[in-house]
Amino acid sequence: MDTLRRSIFWLFSALLLVTLTAGAQSTQPNPSTGSTPNTGAPETLSPGITVTGATNNNEPPLPKLPPDQFNDCYDTHNTSGPDTMDYTAMTVCEAELAQDRKIVIEKCINRTGKNAPEIVIQACTELLEQRIFIGSDRFYVYANRAEAYLSAGDREHALADYDAAVKAAPHNAKLYFNRGIFYLGQPDIDAALRDFDKSLSLDPKMVPALLHRAKIHKQQSDISGALADYSEAIRVEPKSAAAWSERGYLYLLQQDYDNAINDEAEAIRLDPKLAHAYFFRGTAFQRRGDSSKARADILTAVHLDPSLARFVTNQANKPLVTAPP
Repeated sequence: MDTLRRSIFWLFSALLLVTLTAGAQSTQPNPSTGSTPNTGAPETLSPGITVTGATNNNEPPLPKLPPDQFNDCYDTHNTSGPDTMDYTAMTVCEAELAQDRKIVIEKCINRTGKNAPEIVIQACTELLEQRIFIGSDRFYVYANRAEAYLSAGDREHALADYDAAVKAAPHNAKLYFNRGIFYLGQPDIDAALRDFDKSLSLDPKMVPALLHRAKIHKQQSDISGALADYSEAIRVEPKSAAAWSERGYLYLLQQDYDNAINDEAEAIRLDPKLAHAYFFRGTAFQRRGDSSKARADILTAVHLDPSLARFVTNQANKPLVTAPP
């Protein structure tokens, strides 16, 4: 989820600037009539979507964004009478409206990931109900609210929002990837694979989708498919230590120890603290009969990640892998 937020935050920031400007203009009274343009009724969402009440982190309540917010403010500050335009009141209310929208938008964006899920849900819901964003621009609001719903344990509403995000921006590869990750957690492997396939059809260079699809292929005993995805990930992002190590593990399973050792060596070069790479290379050395190199790698792996010790036993002071890695 953090990947999605970082990768498209620049787009949402641009939309924020446009929306704040357009919002202030659309709610500005018509100088010739003194009335506010009618922008239509706000969208009504399914019952039970809006989250209200106190939050769990003592945050101040979010400002409300009712359709008549500008008019209410203007009526309060207008000192010029009903038939005269009070430009000072208009300026004050435009600033107030823009500030309230900014607060709500930033809570929905949740760029630090530290906002409570219920605050994110409430903020994103206000943006959707008041049509602060329209058309495909709504995809990020749905995606962020989906993440918040998921964090709150509400999988039903999370999936509904992931679906809405994809519908709003059907050519955004990252949205399909994000929903695929959701399906993996259910688990619904077939649905996850369909979304990763779609994501890669839109963006063949999306390495995270390649890596997750490769793992699914491996689980389904499609070793050639997994190798192809890992190899493509390495081609696109040759500095991905994880991709090198995972491909090396596949070679290890195929008893191709030379290729396994070469891939794990490259993973270690890229990330000298990657414990599993030492462990897999040590296992390959052991099975190839090179006990001294195997011992050095396995000891390093266990030092970096003590949990790996459960796969190792000592025989004549020689650490040996006794279970599949």
